[in-house]
Order: sequence, then structure tokens, then C-alpha cells
Amino acid sequence: MKKSFIYIASLTVSLMSFGACSDEFLDTSSKTELNTETFYKTVADAEMALIGCYDGWQRTISSGGPGFYLASEMLSDQCFGGAGNGDGRNWQVLDRFDQTESTSDVDIYDTDWQNYYAAIYRCNELLDKTGQMTWPDEAAKGRILGECRAMRAILYFDLARLFGDVPLFTEPVNENRPRAAADSVYKVIVADLNYASANIPANAYPVKGNNATDGRITKFAAQAMLARVYLFYSGYYGKDPEGCTKEQALAAVESVIKEGGYSLEKKYADLWMPACTQSSPSEYSWVTTYAGKYYNADGWHAGQGELSKEFILNMKFNTTQDYNGNADGNAFQVFLGMRNTNHPPFAVGWGCCSVNPKFVKKFLGDPRVEASVIDYKGIGFEAAESFSKCFNDTREYTGYAIKKYSPLCFFDGTRESVGFKLGEQHQNITYYIDYTIMRYADVLLMAAELGSENAQTHFNEVRGRAGYTDVVPVSKEAIMQEREVEFAFEGIRYWDLLRQGVDVAAATITANQNGTIVKSGGADDVVVTSAANISAKKGLQQIPNKQITLSDKVLTQNTGW
Repeated sequence: MKKSFIYIASLTVSLMSFGACSDEFLDTSSKTELNTETFYKTVADAEMALIGCYDGWQRTISSGGPGFYLASEMLSDQCFGGAGNGDGRNWQVLDRFDQTESTSDVDIYDTDWQNYYAAIYRCNELLDKTGQMTWPDEAAKGRILGECRAMRAILYFDLARLFGDVPLFTEPVNENRPRAAADSVYKVIVADLNYASANIPANAYPVKGNNATDGRITKFAAQAMLARVYLFYSGYYGKDPEGCTKEQALAAVESVIKEGGYSLEKKYADLWMPACTQSSPSEYSWVTTYAGKYYNADGWHAGQGELSKEFILNMKFNTTQDYNGNADGNAFQVFLGMRNTNHPPFAVGWGCCSVNPKFVKKFLGDPRVEASVIDYKGIGFEAAESFSKCFNDTREYTGYAIKKYSPLCFFDGTRESVGFKLGEQHQNITYYIDYTIMRYADVLLMAAELGSENAQTHFNEVRGRAGYTDVVPVSKEAIMQEREVEFAFEGIRYWDLLRQGVDVAAATITANQNGTIVKSGGADDVVVTSAANISAKKGLQQIPNKQITLSDKVLTQNTGW
């Protein structure tokens, strides 16, 4: 019987060296090959295996495929598929929930499917070997296994949101399995996050000095993820997931607020390097107030001495990715770059995820829009001599692009990896900006939505950071509108729509996208989105046909695809 999954033993792969501004947990030296019979004895062994799990999670972005976060933008009403005018229409299949856009693209998520299950396998292998290890104390055991279980929960949560029912593995086995009911998958997700919340010591990775431990899943990251899982599941499925009530979800985020030591970054734009960075006209270096990890002419830096206290969970990346199996770069970034040309400080890329003008118009004047969106006309790009190279080769050009994770270049148009001589210096793989999975602002708004007695205060704090001094009474509608602009292009908007109901998501996306006039190859084009397409598919995505075939059809396709 053919097998449907890629099997990767976590100990025999090359562990990534994540270089950074200080000694970090992901910095590793070369390891000789080990096997599961001779390994898994000490806490040091478990720590090494845990790093392998983090590496597996990271590869869900760095190892090809659209990836969960790029797909999340295309599925939302804030972006179109975009890309090159002569490219295949696979991104339009996603953006419009319409297989007829490209009938041959039936394996769009195949690489992602493999990456996710390979990462889950690594987690399961570590968890399976718990009994044969010698632990110095329960705190060390709880921390390592808690991080591993939280990671597995995040991986399954991504899969379950994309595909609904998915094969469920909680042990390191390789076999064909049918899709498990979502209730069973979420039961594991919730149990894993509850374990992590209870067993990762609160003081394991303090916010102060987080530049040394950035990327670790903390107790508070697990609690925040539990609330996110609760809100999605209870909204989409109309009931509580087993193991978590609304009261427990609220208690989790209240714990983050009271005990985590987090706070909002003073200036919103400082949370994203492209939003607060310029290059020097005389040398290859940045002038920046970025609060995250970045490389400058004199090496790695962590914000203004330490990372922002708003970051609760980041996925870490580096510049050392190559085409020999080492995958640690932020492959998400190149998709967002302007097509065919640079316009400093924004660098060339593939022109995907053009921003819907209706989003810009709706929140015009909100400073978060300026931090989130590149206005091609506003920065002078449309008047530049090189503009035609981009315009004539871009599909679904709107004049707006995502700024938060745009690739960057210097004053003279040299890409940063070339100017700094980083890694392969290749535009497709040598971007390194960490991707923020969870921010403190999200915790505040989730607490408000879940009914905190301080809901108005939490809501006001997020709006206040954006410069608003008027008091808007807190309500579900007000919170959702605030989330729409606060978390724009952070992989959240589509899932916020979907958890309000499939029909709500379908109607909103159609109202905001259908009939929008764009430019493709320089000519007028129109975006056609059908609410019926989204509703028929229940807002879910296409199971890769290759995986269905390889499983001898043990796997089945989602309705509507």
C-alpha cells in the first residue's frame, strides 16, 4: 500500500543554526547522526529534539508551498491573489474559492500538507520517548514537553482551520488514516494547550531579556493560543471544544494580562521593520526604530536593546537558508515584493496579495493603515521610470501592497542580503524577518470579547495606541472592526470572519471584493467572487489530490472542491 505522508525522523535531519543578536536557544552546533534507540536519555537530548521540533514548525513557512499565513491573506477580503500576469492562476483558485480558475491546480497545498505532518511527527516522536528519559526535575520535564505539545497544537490548529477534519496522529507512526472528526482534533489541541499552560513554568522565559529566548513558546503564549482556539471553534462549530469553556478561555487571557509582564509597543509601526525603516543614502545600513530582530551593518540587533514586550510568540527565521536542505528563511516575504523592480526601501518580489482598495478607503486616516500598506502612488513609485516593469507584469494591480512584511532594499536598490553579504544572497530565500504569531494587542481584544470585567479598558488601550481619544462603547461589532485594522495582514482577518459563520464570511468577502476593478498586465480586469463558492466549501480548503491518491483514497476531499 502506498503511503500518504512524508516521514522525517527528527534526529537525523540537520538542525538549523538560527544566528541572532545574542546566544539564542536555536543556535546549535553540528550534530552527528543519532537514532531513536541510543538517543532520548537526558534532558540535553530532549532539548536537542525540541529544537528539531521548532525547526519542523519553522519549515511550514520556509520549505515551500503557499503556507498557512500567505494563504490566510489570499482567503481574506483584504487581499487579492495577485502575482505575475503570465503566471498560473493557482492563487486565484484560493482567493476566489473557485477551482475553475485553474482546473489543473489540485495540489496547491501538497507541500504544506507534507511539511505539517513531518513537523507533527517530530513532536510525536519526542513525546513518545518521555518514559525512557531521566529528568532532573518536573519543571524541566514540564517545560520541554509543554513547548512540544503547544507546538503540536499550533500545527493541528492551522491544519484544522484550513481543512476541517484531518488525519490525527498522536504517536510517531507512518500509516494511512482517514480524516478524524474536527471534534477529536480540537480535543487534542485543547488538551495540549492546557498541558502547556499548566506545565511550562511562568518564569522559564521572562519578557525582560526576551531577545535571548525569542521564539520559545511560553506558558503565556499557550494561554493566549487557547483563547484563540476557543473563539474560532466555538464560533465556527457553534459549541465549546471539549476541555475548554468560555470562562476558562477568559481566565487564560486574564492570566496573560495580569502575570505575563507584556505591554503594547508605544508606536504601532515599530512592530514591523518595513513600516519604520529607511536606508542610509551613503552606506549599506538602516535607520530604524524596529522593535524586533534585524541585521545592520555592524551585525544583529534586538530592537532598541531588547525586543518589544508586545511580542508574545514569534516564529524565528534567519539568513542561512540554501538549496541543500537547510530551510530557515522567511519565504513568506518574497511573495509580497513589488513585481520585477525595487523602489527603495521596498524590494522586488512576486507581486502577490495586492491590497484591496476598499480596506484602505474604509480606514483612511488611521495610522495603522500607513504602517500596514504600501501606497505606490504615495511613495512616488507610479511616477518612477521603473514602474512600467512592475505594472505591465502584475496581475490584479491595485496600487497598494502589504508593507508589514515587505522585503527591503537599500537607497541604491541593492537588496539587503546583497549589501550585507548574507547567506545565499538570493531574493527567494534570504529574508529573515520573524513572523509574529501572537501579540499582546490580540490578548487584550480577546479578553474584551470574552467578557472581561475590564473589557472597555482593554478595548480603549488598543484604540488609544492608534491615537483615538474618543470612547466607543465596547461591543462585538466594535471589537471586530478594531481587529480588522489592528491585525491587518497578520493572518487573522479571514479566520475572524469565518468564526462569525460561513455565510457571514462569504457575504463579507463577496461584498468587499466582487466587482472590484483592477489592472492585469496593464489592462482593466475585474475580480469576480461568489458567496456561493465559499459557502459550498464551508470556508474550507482543497485537500491535495496527490495525498488522496497516495492514501488509496482513505482520505476524502472537502465538499465543493
